Amino acid sequence: MIRPATPEDVPAIIEMIHALAEYEKAPDEVEATPEQVHEALFGPEPKVFCHLAVDGDEIAGFAVWFLSFSTWQGRHGIYLEDLFVHPRHRGGGHGKALLTELARICVERGYGRFEWSVLDWNTPAIEFYRSIGAEHTEEWHRYRLTGPALEKAAGTRPSAG
Repeated sequence: MIRPATPEDVPAIIEMIHALAEYEKAPDEVEATPEQVHEALFGPEPKVFCHLAVDGDEIAGFAVWFLSFSTWQGRHGIYLEDLFVHPRHRGGGHGKALLTELARICVERGYGRFEWSVLDWNTPAIEFYRSIGAEHTEEWHRYRLTGPALEKAAGTRPSAG
């Protein structure tokens, strides 16, 4: 079963964020707190959304996403920030069900794109995405500003700590 997350799911979402970071070999990079996740998902004007795959009474996985916009298409799309299925639930169709639900939302709402990124070493994920018909867009490279580089680009001084 796939369902939207509720405020009561925040502890499980935080746990999955940490499990995903562990899987992606970056466990020390998680800064998100339960309060931040709660505010982002359930505050007065949420800008990010989360769907859960539920297996019996267990949360098997999650998809965290937000709206993007294509100026060329003149329409919104969905950007999938994170997709994670607990290892003990992998192979049960939960990842595909989460992607299917987000694709359904795209089609139902008239969105033009459903996009995400995957680490280049994550062969199981890459093979899974290809198996459902997703295409790798080699002509585009993602760039990111964070921390002191972001502050420098903004014309501010880096904050301490």
